[in-house]
Amino acid sequence: MLTNEVGIMSEILKLGGFEVKVATISGEVLNAGSITLTPDLKLSEANIDDYAGFILPCMASGDSVNLETVAFIKKVADKNKPVAAQTGSVFTLAKAGILNGKKYAFVEEENWNAKMYPEFNGGIFNGTGVIQDGNVVTSGTCPWMARMANHQDGTTKLTLALINVINAKTK
Repeated sequence: MLTNEVGIMSEILKLGGFEVKVATISGEVLNAGSITLTPDLKLSEANIDDYAGFILPCMASGDSVNLETVAFIKKVADKNKPVAAQTGSVFTLAKAGILNGKKYAFVEEENWNAKMYPEFNGGIFNGTGVIQDGNVVTSGTCPWMARMANHQDGTTKLTLALINVINAKTK
């Protein structure tokens, strides 16, 4: 996930002319075998006004959601900043309440029924691909889920869609 998701997101954003900053809750180095990622800052240190938008990788996180991240995403939405999330991180958007009234992508309903999670009740499931509704962009298929469900990974499309939303806001 560090290479096939976070790495790809970072590269596409850089190619799009953006400076990429990685924030995590702990600020500690992330390791996956021989791959490491050193965050630039802790999430608590990130000033929302300093960034054009935010992207939350899945990192195969499932439905485990950190309350600090939820609170941060609520502030992102309050400031009308674009935000993108993939698969497991779509839970964070749901728990933050920013999917209410919005179309979103998630894992296919028949296998991972979003309706079984009350956080999603205010949103409108619109498939597993990449869905943009206003400032919110979601993808139901991260690299891990693509492998598990034999679907196309949404990492590249999600990141490009976020860039389009950011660019549209700055015109």
